Amino acid sequence: MIPQDIKKNLSKAYDRQSKQRNQSRTQDWKIKERGAFLEKLKNEKKHSLLEIGSGPGKDSLFFSQEGFNVQATDLSEDMVQLCREKGLKADVMSFDDLQFPESSFDAVWALNCLLHVPKENLPEILRGIRSVLKKDGLFYLGVYGGINHEGIWQKDFHEPKRFFSFYEDEILESILKREFKLEAFHKIPIEEGEDGPTHFQGVILRK
Repeated sequence: MIPQDIKKNLSKAYDRQSKQRNQSRTQDWKIKERGAFLEKLKNEKKHSLLEIGSGPGKDSLFFSQEGFNVQATDLSEDMVQLCREKGLKADVMSFDDLQFPESSFDAVWALNCLLHVPKENLPEILRGIRSVLKKDGLFYLGVYGGINHEGIWQKDFHEPKRFFSFYEDEILESILKREFKLEAFHKIPIEEGEDGPTHFQGVILRK
């Protein structure tokens, strides 16, 4: 289980940023990532999707409007409330305690949330996600990385400052392949600055 102090700080940080994140514009590259995953889901006739770390529900709303049966989850009560105001099914839930029966969903979408998981806890989190996926289910994982880091990010603009885990590509890939089949792994350059992540890691995995 993820330490309670990390989860408490994350919840508080995202509560404080909920309105700003709800009003901000989604970056173009994130829209492309979302659209590419949607196309794959439709080609395989998937119908249900769980979003982990949904934030204010922009991606959940997108998939819902495309005809998917969507369940949103987030640690932040304020974020979950914003999801519900959009008409979404949403619950306050931690990614280390997914309270759904086995094989509940055709797909899982996790964009920039599992980078808050301590490295020692990631394997158990992945097993929990694998459990709620149906056979041949698809899992989109998106995180920042390209460097090796674990701990509070001192340059973080959120308060309280958040905990981050960043991985080099080969290390992340090896961890993911212990639980899933790797369908795709690609990198998108970002402008993080000195000593920060060098790129975004977009991964599609299959149960």
